[in-house]
Amino acid sequence: MPRAAPAPLNNMGNPEPRVDGRLKVTGAARYGSDFPVTRPAFAFLVTSAIAKGRIAAMTLDRARAVPGVLDILTHENTGDLKSIKYEAGGGGPTTSIQDLGPDIRHDGQIIAMVVADSFEAAREGAYCIETAYESETPSATFGAPGVTVDDITEQEGLPQAGDADGAYAAAEVKLDLEYETPTQHHNPIELFTTTCVWQDDKLVVYEPSQFVYGLKTRTAERLGIDPARVHAVSPFVGGAFGSKAQQSPRTALVALAARRLNRPVKLVMTRDQGFTAQTYRAETKHRIRIGAQRDGKIVSFSHEGWEITSRPDPYSVSGAEDSARLYGFGAIKTRVSVVHADRNTPGFMRSPPVVPYIYALESAMDELAIELKLDPVELRRINDSMTDATGKPWSSRSLMTCFDQAAERFGWSARSAEPGSMRDGDWLVGWGCASACYPTHVGAAAARVQLQANGHALVQIAAHDLGTGAYTVVAQTAAERLAIPISAVQVELGDSELPPAPVAGGSNTTASACSAVTKACDAIRGKLAGAGAEAVTVGQAARSNWYEESFRKLGVGAIEEYAEFVPPGAPADAIKKLYEGKPSLGGGSQGEKLMYALGAEFVEVRVHALTREIRVPRMVGAFAAGHIVNPRTARSQYMGAMIWGIASALHEATEIDPKLGRYVNDNLADYLIPVNADIQDIDVLLVPETDDAVNPVGVKGIGELGNVGTAAAVANAVYHATGVRIRKLPVRIEKLLV
Repeated sequence: MPRAAPAPLNNMGNPEPRVDGRLKVTGAARYGSDFPVTRPAFAFLVTSAIAKGRIAAMTLDRARAVPGVLDILTHENTGDLKSIKYEAGGGGPTTSIQDLGPDIRHDGQIIAMVVADSFEAAREGAYCIETAYESETPSATFGAPGVTVDDITEQEGLPQAGDADGAYAAAEVKLDLEYETPTQHHNPIELFTTTCVWQDDKLVVYEPSQFVYGLKTRTAERLGIDPARVHAVSPFVGGAFGSKAQQSPRTALVALAARRLNRPVKLVMTRDQGFTAQTYRAETKHRIRIGAQRDGKIVSFSHEGWEITSRPDPYSVSGAEDSARLYGFGAIKTRVSVVHADRNTPGFMRSPPVVPYIYALESAMDELAIELKLDPVELRRINDSMTDATGKPWSSRSLMTCFDQAAERFGWSARSAEPGSMRDGDWLVGWGCASACYPTHVGAAAARVQLQANGHALVQIAAHDLGTGAYTVVAQTAAERLAIPISAVQVELGDSELPPAPVAGGSNTTASACSAVTKACDAIRGKLAGAGAEAVTVGQAARSNWYEESFRKLGVGAIEEYAEFVPPGAPADAIKKLYEGKPSLGGGSQGEKLMYALGAEFVEVRVHALTREIRVPRMVGAFAAGHIVNPRTARSQYMGAMIWGIASALHEATEIDPKLGRYVNDNLADYLIPVNADIQDIDVLLVPETDDAVNPVGVKGIGELGNVGTAAAVANAVYHATGVRIRKLPVRIEKLLV
């Protein structure tokens, strides 16, 4: 079972309970489809039954005859919607495939939307639409005839250093390995939903979003109206993991229907529609070549990756950018290609670049350790370095501290190195480990903070809480800077009428939002100090009256400050662009120093000797991510991520019919995810770390770190238990029946 939260440690804040917890457990928190509207109509999508071809005809008579049906939108009556340019960054459209046909470019493409007085009537009407297709044979995935391949290495600026080929040829030990990861879908518990209301020629959009300014701006562009006429609202998001970071084609459809009918329209997509009308993590292939000396020093590292994308869009994650920098390789060579197939466009999914690429790297590291007869932890120690192969230094690096603490807690010293040598009755026992890493991102943000004379504060910023605890860490930041109780701080998030924050992705929210909030709070402190307020140390025990005399001298009942935070290296117009729905994130490998959060994960697996059933009885993860604002919410993030990592290793895979190009298991009955019985002991260690170079609050970001190394650690443990190396995820029973 998950263990109790530890007491605060060095460079860590207080483990405050979630300030929004009561709202959530009482049902008072409003999510996208919870907002009440007057006389709503209900929409239901119709999606294509083929993956490639053309709509020959659509017969709508039976659908129109369904009692309660009000309107049917198809490609024939939605020409007023503007197509907008595809952008892979946060806030851009999910795809350039934005029309409803007649050309069909992927399975499940939206081809119509039925609107009715009730959900049931809209659904019935959708089922009554008869569509005739001119079908073509799709190219579904790697190796299919008709796919096209683009090398994007140069345009991505992937790192290269030294003569990797020459060093590989001269190396004493050489490995040439291939790995694969499958298609995976986000499946947030909250479905994809949109409610649109026109009020006095202004559009209000209620939709779960990771970036309301992008939602506002892109919806306006598609409708051809001024963005000032669009108000996007998303105070709570019931899971997103990247799937709600971009503008979906559905939003403008619902807005158009609401305008045509002059009444609110609500759409809640079905679970299976979310597989095709939204984004996903694309399948990848990897070739890794490692050359090393007998003492374990790696002299050459080459990583080539291939990623699936749609026909028109060049989406990629290019995680070789990160894998090539994780260790002090002597020379590096990287290459990434995108493979265009007849599929919907992929998109961000938790830890987009590093989940597939670090899985391949950390699996290869385990194989190299075995070849060298070295302990896997010691191999990583030998190649630990404060600079990468290009000579770029790390801002801070606590990787081996994480390994040492996690190894001690796990009991790694008792490991028997020989595969299959550890056993408990009928169960083969395996232990594995892997590194975790995620680039530290930070972006421009703005915030408004008001401190009242009665000691209460209001913080407003259009950041988002995806369930991660953003409300709490923002409230903590304000409370600490203003030296008031956290209970006296009210936080408003997720509304495009508030000052903007970057897209809630890339683990940047705490760093970006809290930096802006800190700046606004410090401006308030400055005004109070100028009026004679006593000096109060930031973060000292909260006092409710330290500023009273200053308010009396100023003769005001409240002080309000608006602040803009622009991180070093960001464009000069970063705030202006942010208001336009175009965020910019820096950090990671982009600056003069490498800025990453790091971790180490240890896993025990048990594989039944006869049935090959796989169990994970315990895991230990140690993570270093700079200043931890709230150890309680941080620990929850790490724990959830490690559980996600188990899913990535053993469960999750979207199955694709290679002939039809269609997803087969597009529901939660067939798409496997862990349940309570799959998760046993999870131990999370928060490793203290100080890094003043990353951002003003010293935060590295944690939400996308904990799931990065888990899949490799599990696969490595399975090999240790069985002697069978699985290089294509997920690891399942049938792959061990050899």
